[in-house]
Amino acid sequence: MKFYETGLLIAPNLSEEDTELVINQMAEVISQRAGKLVKQERWGKRRLAYPIKKFSEAFYVFFHYEGNPDIPLELVRRFKQTDTILRYLTLQKDTQEAVPRKRKKEKVTEPAEAGPADEGENNEAGADTTGQESGEEVN
Repeated sequence: MKFYETGLLIAPNLSEEDTELVINQMAEVISQRAGKLVKQERWGKRRLAYPIKKFSEAFYVFFHYEGNPDIPLELVRRFKQTDTILRYLTLQKDTQEAVPRKRKKEKVTEPAEAGPADEGENNEAGADTTGQESGEEVN
């Protein structure tokens, strides 16, 4: 089984009940096809970057799921039949991407190396030569 992420934009002129109905119908497709819905994200109404089908806003929904390749094909077929779906996109994810993990910050145990900032302190003449080579004149 492969991991997929499907994003869809639903028309903003639907009532909350109708929007909920559309989302549940699309989520049912995944379970009917022996897939596993891992995560469902509802971003709500957001402003679009440009008008799509004369709408300047849309309801954003993302499905993260695991299943066979026939699931995205069936979703696309249903998206095309539903007029309230403005746009959609399905991505096949790598297995490592499918389960995001938070990484702990690694502590640096190596001592800081002497960099160019420390050269002025180690100068034998004691003069500040930051950005100047020895023998150059300063204007």
